[in-house]
Amino acid sequence: MIHLVDYRKIVGDKIITNIYQQARSLYRKRVINLNSTYMGGGVAEILGSLVPLMNDIGIDTGWRIIRGNSDLFEITKKFHNALQGDSIHLTNMKKQLYIRASEEFSVYTHLNHDCVIIHDPQPLPLINFYTKQQPWLWRCHIDISHPNENLWEFLKGFILKYDLVVVSSEQYKKENIYVEQRIIPPVIDPLSPKNKELSERDIHKFLKKYNIPTDKPIITQISRFDKWKDPEGVIRVYQKVKKKVDCRLVLCGSMAADDPEGLKIFKKVVRIANHLVDTGDIILITSENNILVNSLQRYSDVIIQKSLREGFGLVVSEALWKKAAVVASNVGGIPLQIIDNETGFLVEPRDEDTFAERIIQILKDKQLAERLGKNAREHVREKFLITRLISDYLDMIKGVISK
Repeated sequence: MIHLVDYRKIVGDKIITNIYQQARSLYRKRVINLNSTYMGGGVAEILGSLVPLMNDIGIDTGWRIIRGNSDLFEITKKFHNALQGDSIHLTNMKKQLYIRASEEFSVYTHLNHDCVIIHDPQPLPLINFYTKQQPWLWRCHIDISHPNENLWEFLKGFILKYDLVVVSSEQYKKENIYVEQRIIPPVIDPLSPKNKELSERDIHKFLKKYNIPTDKPIITQISRFDKWKDPEGVIRVYQKVKKKVDCRLVLCGSMAADDPEGLKIFKKVVRIANHLVDTGDIILITSENNILVNSLQRYSDVIIQKSLREGFGLVVSEALWKKAAVVASNVGGIPLQIIDNETGFLVEPRDEDTFAERIIQILKDKQLAERLGKNAREHVREKFLITRLISDYLDMIKGVISK
């Protein structure tokens, strides 16, 4: 088990001491987090680090998963897409199935905590099925800058009952809800298996284990197989790059339990890759292996993130922390992490020519890659590590409990 003091060498004693002092006023308080999955995606990763560390500093913090079947996750995946701008056929049956999942879950789960934190839309209606005796917070990790209006109007019926809405970026704040809103960008855990330091031996061991040759430069995108991550567009960009530099592409993505579309999109990407002449230079991986991800981010010559929509995109900070040269879309929370031409390159998501040009530029200029990587690590150290999130959460919880 990792403890807060283990981060001293990374962030310094002052930050560690301040967190312990912040926690004093919350001793004996009980906090519960609820989301839709223990594995896959940034929310599960954040909670996997945050919850143990909150307990380590004296705050009784729990984490529970909403009970849901395939019907619920089919519906909430459509909700996820619609919150990011897709159209949706919002039938009464979809609404009823969505609400019923929370109602049934409430029978199994008693929430007698001092603060309840609901993550994303899946468990949002839970607030309807409890006698509210404590502050409820909705933490939305999605890009809701341009949501589908019908869906947003439906979800607002639940959101308005919450005491606080927390989003990742200023652009996600909404004028048409009258609940207090707060901005807390997500973070990475530098001591987690995905981000901890690795030896060269371990890196090469894992690349070999997953049959990733190292005889050519490697371009990598690490993301769910999700249409918003644009894996088809990544392949088109790669084809442009390969005309100038002989290299390989790795697409590595996990299959989250609450994402029923992932397998369909993966199969489509496989079909596209199989139609290319140089199929062996496109490597597709579906694995929930954090050391593999860590190894790829450290070894790859360029990390890309060609998202069309992105709530935040923690995979960017993960790569930046490892001093990787990153080319990513100028959408969602990515511009908070990348300062263009200083900690990486930002490109408009559909400008595939510029995506390719930036990748080629890095592949041909090692000094540029080193400069970007060095700046990137310090930027993440300052703004996007788990210790900052603990401090933000302590302030947030103290604020709502004391009202």
